[in-house]
Amino acid sequence: MWVECRALEAGCGGRRRSLLSTVMRIPCSFWFLLLLGAGGLLLLHLQDLTETLQQQTQGAKVTFSQVQATRKEQCHYCLDNDRQSDPTEDNFPRPVQPVQLPVFPGVQRSSVINPRDITASHVTKSHRKLLLKSSPPVQQLNADPPGQIRDSPERMIQVQSSRLRLMREVCAKYTSGTAKQTITRTHVSRIYVEDKHKLLYCEVPKVGCSNSKRVLMVLQGLASSTGEIQHDEVHYGNHLKRLDSFDQKGIIRRLKTYTKVLFLREPFERLVSAFRDKFESPNSYYHPVFGKPIISRYRSNATQYALRTGAGVTFKEFIQYLLDVHRPVGMDIHWEPAGHLCSPCLLDYDFIGKFETLEEEANFLLRSIGAPSNLTFPSFKDRNPNAERTSSEITRRYFAQLNVTERQRTYDFYYMDYLMFNYSKPFKDLY
Repeated sequence: MWVECRALEAGCGGRRRSLLSTVMRIPCSFWFLLLLGAGGLLLLHLQDLTETLQQQTQGAKVTFSQVQATRKEQCHYCLDNDRQSDPTEDNFPRPVQPVQLPVFPGVQRSSVINPRDITASHVTKSHRKLLLKSSPPVQQLNADPPGQIRDSPERMIQVQSSRLRLMREVCAKYTSGTAKQTITRTHVSRIYVEDKHKLLYCEVPKVGCSNSKRVLMVLQGLASSTGEIQHDEVHYGNHLKRLDSFDQKGIIRRLKTYTKVLFLREPFERLVSAFRDKFESPNSYYHPVFGKPIISRYRSNATQYALRTGAGVTFKEFIQYLLDVHRPVGMDIHWEPAGHLCSPCLLDYDFIGKFETLEEEANFLLRSIGAPSNLTFPSFKDRNPNAERTSSEITRRYFAQLNVTERQRTYDFYYMDYLMFNYSKPFKDLY
């Protein structure tokens, strides 16, 4: 048995050595092909695995792309807003904080005031439509309460609350919430100061400013009644101080603690009133300074008399000058938008009055600040007293001289005044 086992082992070992010898004799090309095939199988397996993973994560990729598209659409509106901003304005923290006016406890002040100044030139047609479409209730909710008679303090407080709320909402929509601006002397150059009753009045020409100054002079003790103050004393006597005449601390202190007042008028009516006053009546300043360059630029075949005197400017020529980006003579405060003159989004006024109810609202203000009981807002007209006051009907007659495009562009010029102070469109064909 032992001999047979040894013989079997010898046979098996011989077969193993023979198989090894055979394997060793396989050519190298066979090994290369074998390895290449194994590699190919491995790549196919990895590809199948990758496709499976892509199918599993496809939904997440679609969702992410949709988010990107949504953000892109949102940022497009943000960029439009950025384009409306004036790149020349300084962006510094505002030094003046709003204060609660004790006279009108019903008026809630905005917690965040967006102080960047806004102008009509900043507003494009698409921007205006977007604002009106995105928030149609703004004008409706903040409109003056129905009825022209406001015969109670509660009613007047309600009116003020509505006007101030609308002004702040419009400011918030047209200005950046992050950008801040320093109050400069230019911003307060149209504001008159009455220290005794702590009153700040921003002058908007053709909105009863002569009589408003008379009231300030009486409050200051410079006269006993408004009737004894002549027109030239009001405008050229230099009896009233302007806010920009004080140092920075004085400006800031008064803005914080005084009642800031602004009176407005329907923009087209104010514009016609200024034109009639400055160009249809004899005027030794506006005819040569404004009339001569306006006639020279916009009137063909002008007479030598018109070129020499500047008299006889037509309303259509005046509007051509107003809308010209390359005006032959600069802007004037009598037809400059109220938003430019008084910076309402920066200074955050406490009282907004309107020319249409001027006497009633001005007298309510006087009682609120503790003015003498015998002082009331005057109603007389001392400049061109025989001329008919500019009314909505007179305004319509003047604007009938313009074509649709000129009326639309003039409305665009004053658009922010219309929107911020809740005046309706004066013509139906305006958009």
